[in-house]
Amino acid sequence: MATETAALGDLYTEVIGEHSRSPENKGALASATVRERGHNPSCGDEITLELEIADGIIKDGAFTGVGCAISQASTDIMIDLMRGKTVEEAHRLAQLFTAMIKREVTDDAALEELDEAVALKNISNMPARVKCAVLAWHTLEDLLKEGQTS
Repeated sequence: MATETAALGDLYTEVIGEHSRSPENKGALASATVRERGHNPSCGDEITLELEIADGIIKDGAFTGVGCAISQASTDIMIDLMRGKTVEEAHRLAQLFTAMIKREVTDDAALEELDEAVALKNISNMPARVKCAVLAWHTLEDLLKEGQTS
């Protein structure tokens, strides 16, 4: 069991490292229909999330900004997950991610639909890093709540 836990920890570290070193979704999105800025004043992480939403579906997404490996990886992973989802699905997945980080949802089966974002599950054990992990997800929620998605 300890070996399995260590292997999962290594996998999570690898996923976060890969997404922070080479974020596929980093850059401006020429087709963006909405954008929202997110900022974490306690550590200086800041992103601008850009989405192309048409007919209630997130067609594409990208981000610009600076931050630590966790915030950059979390943003990149989130955009991968949201591409092709409806606005309603995106909202629900953002809530599920936040519930995972707050340890309100811990069942692996319930978290499966978060795909690679599950790699950030153990961030909940590092309170100082939680804001880094949730920055993009809160920015997405702000964007969706503002009704800019129609």
